[in-house]
Amino acid sequence: MKGKPDIWGRLWMFLVLAALRAGAQDSVAAVTDTVIFKGQLITWANINPAGELPAWLGGRYLPQLNYSLSLPENRLVDVEASANLFGNIGFRPFDTAATGGDIRPYRLWARYSAPQFEFRLGLQKINFGSASLLRPLMWFDQIDPRDPIQFTDGVWGALGRYYFLNNANIWLWGLYGNDNPKGWEFAGTSRRQPEFGGRIQYPIPHGEAGFSFHRRQADTRGLNGSVPAFEAAPENRFGLDLRLDLVVGCWVEASWTANRQPLKEFTNQELINVGVDYTFGVGNGLYATFEQLLVSSGEEAFSFSNTTSLSLLSLSYPIGLFDNLGAIVYIDWANGKVYNFINWTIQFDRTALYVMGYWNPKDNRIPTQNSTQNLYSGPGLQVLFLFNH
Repeated sequence: MKGKPDIWGRLWMFLVLAALRAGAQDSVAAVTDTVIFKGQLITWANINPAGELPAWLGGRYLPQLNYSLSLPENRLVDVEASANLFGNIGFRPFDTAATGGDIRPYRLWARYSAPQFEFRLGLQKINFGSASLLRPLMWFDQIDPRDPIQFTDGVWGALGRYYFLNNANIWLWGLYGNDNPKGWEFAGTSRRQPEFGGRIQYPIPHGEAGFSFHRRQADTRGLNGSVPAFEAAPENRFGLDLRLDLVVGCWVEASWTANRQPLKEFTNQELINVGVDYTFGVGNGLYATFEQLLVSSGEEAFSFSNTTSLSLLSLSYPIGLFDNLGAIVYIDWANGKVYNFINWTIQFDRTALYVMGYWNPKDNRIPTQNSTQNLYSGPGLQVLFLFNH
């Protein structure tokens, strides 16, 4: 497996050993532990006549081991370790073929939790915000709304959360060793430079509001001269989100990224999302989500000199107990492009089959971050099978 900075290995082991020692000091009768091994196998086939390689076959296996130690006074120590084993092959029949694959950690964290507090350390998933699909606060994950598995790599870091009795909560995090771009980032993070931030969520009448902050040093070298090269460009990120449950669910989510170095049009970046969702009383219930996203960048904050406007409509309808039909339509107003995606799902306790069709422009410009998005250029069909054990 690919390693990460040794500091995480030492801190992770320290947390586990300290928690186990604390548990051993309690009475044996009050301490119980559990070990669970499970996994997820995913295979897929993709046909895309417009692609450079029109046919793709692939597979992914996510083995997962969980250990939990229940302590007195509703305290818990648990550990999760899982790996990402994947491989694929793309080919043009009787002409060209390309293969890829890797084995790397997927999740590797230890956590201590009490009734109003938790602390988690290691390779983990961190996400938050009120938006459903086009998320300005997609700071640390890379989830594509069209992906039925909602697969995303994690980040190396420490996360602490405290929950107040009125449902307000505070998050504090520190990240280290995540050099590649995350979420909406256009450049990676400077090596050996920590990142840190936090979040406050507070209940309001009929909903919840949140404010988030993140600080890092961006490395803008190696961007082919399109952006001035800095080894460490200080970057501050601010996020606001609000969700209300009224007659319909509605939300606003926004992110502003400001860099202290002159990065031309990337000096300031703004993302603003407004959305609603509602379940119509049609048949078994038609669930609809609409979101409007504005992406802007410029040398001056909120100048909106370079903008992209994207609309998204998502529909989901349960056909029966095991079948569901869904559709997503994107409209890229700035470039005059329309993206269409439809998904038929058959799901049981341990298995699921997804049959997905799409009809998109060949030059895919949807600003999502999933590395598989190029498979969805042009018209195509994808079949995905999932097995849980």
